[in-house]
Formats: sequence, C-alpha cells, structure tokens
Amino acid sequence: MEVLVGEIEGFAGALTLTVLLLGPVLGVILFVGLTISILQAVTQIQEQTLSFVPKLGAFSVMVYFGGRWMLGQLAAYLTLALDSLPEISRAVGS
Repeated sequence: MEVLVGEIEGFAGALTLTVLLLGPVLGVILFVGLTISILQAVTQIQEQTLSFVPKLGAFSVMVYFGGRWMLGQLAAYLTLALDSLPEISRAVGS
C-alpha cells in the first residue's frame, strides 16, 4: 500500500497548524505556572488552587483575544482539507 504525498502534506499541515495555534497559549500558561511555582516556593504556600486559577485565567485571556484568529485559521485549514477530498478520492481509486 503506497502512501500518498497529499496525505503526508495534509498531516504535516495539521501538525503545523496545531503547533501554531496551541504554542502561544501553552507558552503563556507555562510562564504563568512557572511564576506561580516560584512564588509558592519562596513563600512556602502550598495551595493547589493558587496554581490552577491563574493558569485558567491566562488561558481565558488568550482565548478571548486570540480566539477569533485561531478559529479563522482552523476554518481555513478545514476548508482546504475538504476541498482536497475529491482529489484524494480520485488518487485512491486509481
């Protein structure tokens, strides 16, 4: 069974889009979590919600300000993927 070049490019595009969309959000959450962890270590406060609530807030702010762009990128990729389905089905059928 041969692997189609379009399938590999589509998979690579999906992974690239995933990194592009989630990278900044995960980076901000990582920074907030690291900052809170350092504060907890310095002050010796070991409250679990102290770490969770700021990360949830940072995620909410990122989605609020970047959600429209993220959804636009996802919709554009989905449109591209659905438009290429007839070409893929012709390649598989032959």
